[in-house]
Amino acid sequence: MSSFPAWAEPRTAIVTGGGRGIGAAISSRLAAEGAAVAVWDLDGDTAKATAAAIEEAGGRAVGLAVDVADRARIDAAVAEVDALFGPATILVNNAGISPFKRFLDITRDDYDRVFAVNLRGTFDCCQAVAPGMIAARWGRIVNIASSAGQTGNALQTHYAATKAGVIGLTMSLAKELGPKGITVNAIPPSFVDTPTLQTSQAAGFLGQGVETHVKTTPVRRVGRPEDIAAACAYLVRDEASFITGQVVGVNGGRTIG
Repeated sequence: MSSFPAWAEPRTAIVTGGGRGIGAAISSRLAAEGAAVAVWDLDGDTAKATAAAIEEAGGRAVGLAVDVADRARIDAAVAEVDALFGPATILVNNAGISPFKRFLDITRDDYDRVFAVNLRGTFDCCQAVAPGMIAARWGRIVNIASSAGQTGNALQTHYAATKAGVIGLTMSLAKELGPKGITVNAIPPSFVDTPTLQTSQAAGFLGQGVETHVKTTPVRRVGRPEDIAAACAYLVRDEASFITGQVVGVNGGRTIG
């Protein structure tokens, strides 16, 4: 970490899908940087466990059960965070689902659920917190996309489409909110060692397994949640005020350009 403060004044952050994996790493890193962190997760128990670990380490956090597909719950949770820590001026949209299914077998319900969580949920969270950021004339939004949104992925057409949408949303919001002191960037991870990746491998959706993909990754290793958290931590700092509308690949070189 840097030897100087990340922010000139105290900040409140919301991290969706913050209970485990990449989200938990981001929550912990932002708390270590000095932010009060609201850990949102569909699984309220994991959200509370991550928040408790942050507090045990000396940080400030709260864990809340939030389904980002439910706009009413999003709005209520934003109000809870405001009452506890003050308005959130940092938002990390990490919540997402990553199913595998043959294109011709994807039902409307399958598509609607992935869209509701991955794209509409990101849209709604941004819309819910933006007024507070606009009032503060300062804000940082980081949307966790996916390399699948850049290159596509067989058996994940619905997932890839939503993540491509997240990238388009990011670029559009950066242009609209930039004059108001708000930056908006996207991080599209590739192979990161998380429970989701492990489940996908166990189900046989990763071909011959993670190690095969590692051999074609320039840095020759799988990503760690902390890799994503480190990039996110920089993008939300005061010193990153001239970075917006960018797609910052943290993928060991698997996707370049």
